[in-house]
Amino acid sequence: MSLNQSQMQTRQTKYPPAPLGDVVDTYHGTKVPDPYRWLEDADAPETVKWVDAQNALTRSFVDGPDREALETRLTDLYNYPRTGIPTKRGSQYFFTHNTGLQNQSVLYVQEGLKGERRALLDPNALAPDGTVALTALAITDDGTRIAYGLSKSGSDRQELFVRDVATAKDHPDHLKWAKFTTISWLKDGAGFYYTRFPEPGTVPTGEENYFGKLYFHRLGDDQAKDRLVYERPDDGEIVLVSSITDDGQTLVITAFQGSSDKSEVYWMDATQPGSTPSPIFTGFGASYQFADAVGSRLFFQTDQGAPLGRVVAVDLPATTPTPIPVIPESRNKLNATGVIHKTLVLSYLENASSTLKLFDLAGKPAGDIALPAIGSVTGISGRTEDDELFFGFTSFTYPPASYRYDFKARQVTDFAKGASRIDPAAYETKQVWYPSKDGTRVSMFLVHRKGLTLDGSRPVFLSGYGGFNVSVTPAFDPANFVWLDRDGVYARVNLRGGGEYGEAWHEAGMFEKKQNVFDDFIAAAEWLIANKYTTAKRLAIEGGSNGGLLVGAALVQRPDLFGAVICRVPVVDMLRYHKFTVGRFWISEYGSADDPKQFPYLIKYSPLHNVKEGVRYPATLITTADTDDRVAPGMAKKFAARLQAAAAGPEPILIRVETKAGHGAGKPITKVIEEEADIYSFLFTVLRS
Repeated sequence: MSLNQSQMQTRQTKYPPAPLGDVVDTYHGTKVPDPYRWLEDADAPETVKWVDAQNALTRSFVDGPDREALETRLTDLYNYPRTGIPTKRGSQYFFTHNTGLQNQSVLYVQEGLKGERRALLDPNALAPDGTVALTALAITDDGTRIAYGLSKSGSDRQELFVRDVATAKDHPDHLKWAKFTTISWLKDGAGFYYTRFPEPGTVPTGEENYFGKLYFHRLGDDQAKDRLVYERPDDGEIVLVSSITDDGQTLVITAFQGSSDKSEVYWMDATQPGSTPSPIFTGFGASYQFADAVGSRLFFQTDQGAPLGRVVAVDLPATTPTPIPVIPESRNKLNATGVIHKTLVLSYLENASSTLKLFDLAGKPAGDIALPAIGSVTGISGRTEDDELFFGFTSFTYPPASYRYDFKARQVTDFAKGASRIDPAAYETKQVWYPSKDGTRVSMFLVHRKGLTLDGSRPVFLSGYGGFNVSVTPAFDPANFVWLDRDGVYARVNLRGGGEYGEAWHEAGMFEKKQNVFDDFIAAAEWLIANKYTTAKRLAIEGGSNGGLLVGAALVQRPDLFGAVICRVPVVDMLRYHKFTVGRFWISEYGSADDPKQFPYLIKYSPLHNVKEGVRYPATLITTADTDDRVAPGMAKKFAARLQAAAAGPEPILIRVETKAGHGAGKPITKVIEEEADIYSFLFTVLRS
């Protein structure tokens, strides 16, 4: 059932009231009104009332027989088994598995490759609504214990526990205040290193999201006894990551500059938690990612002097370690590096698709690992002495699968193959290149049913991200097939700001160059129309988080170019984003309005501040969650209120505010299906001609 123009106009004129406040901020002499500031307070009665009314309006628009059919179809599409990449410790293999519609995947363990799997940890048993997720895991060297982290209601905050593998019983250990944590066990399993943040109430409100510290926890001790190992009191936006070499001797501490890949690296004797870390790389001048060590030689992936990435080594101990070149920069982006079977295993991106290559420890090529198709390696697992490695693989029409590579036989076999409800042979994928506004060539993947006639009027779903050095590569999304099976085209674009083509590509979409990202996206839409895939009225755009910023900016800059907008958990107030949750981590990507040199370009593209009165904006659905502690939901609410007040046309501007779901990680399958059903119900309604 579709809505006629009169019905749409009625919906628009009945938006819940959003009173205008009188808040005005002054930035470097410029006054900037913020009339919907009150919506930042999620618990205020007037905000709760507004959200309830907005959710009711959205429900009245998306509910109906069409949505019920969509939810049924989506339930079928998501109902397929999927198994994570296994980790071997001792003689046991640990991996997650979901039978299909379980809200959370279950952690299993099995003895040997052919052993019977046994459930070790089932998050579904911890919350009836499936909102407790397993978000961190580390296994002792002998495979007898695990340390694991749980998050509730989509929060980034984690609580850590220790479980005995043989009995599946927990130890008394219970650690709080962890977030984005890595867990690194001592080789003897007597304790582990982990990162945690200040306890709320011990620091000013908001500061509990910063000044993360590295601690050592000895098994059986109360958390109050945990030893502080490393901190950076000089910079609250430093994020610490720890890793212990496979031989158990060296702790490597990587300090990242906010959400940036720029890093410093330190090392210390892992067996002596009280020792002082020594520097390896300092200055935050480049990215350094620790791979592992063989003997006293540590291997790192870096972009220092190599925007596409290279591998270097450092010999310890040394007062001033000197990087030793191992594998030089190639023509493709180096995406990941591991040390397995005393072999360097490198994953490259060739035109935004994965390849796997092997090198000896001196950097001499040692062959390739054949992949099932053009697609993405989702992870690599293995240790220095292992005779096998495991890797995950996916593509647009191939569900995630796990594979095993035998170094001695030099063969790839299935560990757990994906088995979705779709036939990959029924679809085709191609990659195209198009010019952006400044002439830069940008790549884009296009997926549709095989043999589909491209007559210029197909509905197109264009998705992008373009930021934080994140590489957008082929990935399986069951919900896409709702669109594809209705003769739509799915388009996924590799924008500047991402990591597909190296650090120079990333830097071309940062700070004052962020407009390049929006130009790339707008140019993709124009190319799809010019090349007779679709029309503006049949073109939908989608993005989440930083991608929500992307589609929000595209929406306000080119409202004539799109028929529908799906704006998920967006960063859209570029003047205040850094004042909430963990927003200060993103200053290294966006800049800050507090800086007089950065304020002018931020306000120039900030979606919230560039909504104009009397413009006919396309139909828009904004999604957020009140429990999102990464991207503050107040931004999405203010953006929706501003658009509703300013829009001149009959197209609906709606917002969907979820509860107990957070930013997206660990979201229960039931909530995923419900949200996707709402989104596609919205799209199919507004894009009908």
